[in-house]
Amino acid sequence: MQPWGRSLSSEGHEGWDEYAPFYDWENARTLGRRDVAFWRRFALGAPGRVLELGCGTGRVTLPVARAGVRIVGIDRSAPMVARARQRVARARLGPSVRLVRGDIRHLPFPSSSFAAALAPYGVLQSLLRERDLHATLAAVHRALRRGGTFGLELVVDLPAWEEYRQRVSLRGWRRGRGGAHVTLVETVRQDRTRHLTIFDQEFIERRGRQRRRSRFALTFRTLSVPQMVRRLEKAGFAVTALLGDYRGGPWDPRADVWMILARKA
Repeated sequence: MQPWGRSLSSEGHEGWDEYAPFYDWENARTLGRRDVAFWRRFALGAPGRVLELGCGTGRVTLPVARAGVRIVGIDRSAPMVARARQRVARARLGPSVRLVRGDIRHLPFPSSSFAAALAPYGVLQSLLRERDLHATLAAVHRALRRGGTFGLELVVDLPAWEEYRQRVSLRGWRRGRGGAHVTLVETVRQDRTRHLTIFDQEFIERRGRQRRRSRFALTFRTLSVPQMVRRLEKAGFAVTALLGDYRGGPWDPRADVWMILARKA
């Protein structure tokens, strides 16, 4: 069943424009800033500019820039990038941050432009087809200098996510301009034939007696750490570390965090 009428041939980037007004509100209540210190350390270790894939609203971009790193963020969603630009302007980080609306499968940068690249929480799993992942890894490889580092995180064990329908997952007040009480009603579906996990999202905003519903779906591809390692090696990367937490602990299949670090060989 497809509650929001989403076709299984849809692209992984679909739904993210609609998600933009709720992205920071939801992430503050789920992932939060648990990974930010890790990415800040990773970026500080790079001897030059850093590229962030799927920068969204700047959740990772801004803390990295505040640490003194020159960073370029790219995202396909115009509403996401617009919110990131507003945050960069408020923080007066313009000289350190460049934001680009673009497709990570076809990076619009010259070869050897970056000392490091990062793909936080599940960004590469929004690439639903093998050819799209192949194109993205090749594009990152071209954009990195020789010896440049690539860090990425996978969402842990997506096939194990429980399927359910119309569950209230989160509720609370969203502050700021246009503040509202927000409720997230969520459905999770597994398409095991195509190795996809689909999150049907319904955000209900209440302002006094007014109520507004926003419905969309986000789809992620199932990829294990060994599967991603093979793809990185095929793309010309040498894997240097598999991590199971944000402090640098070793990875195993039961770890709470799935991180891969690689180097352009």
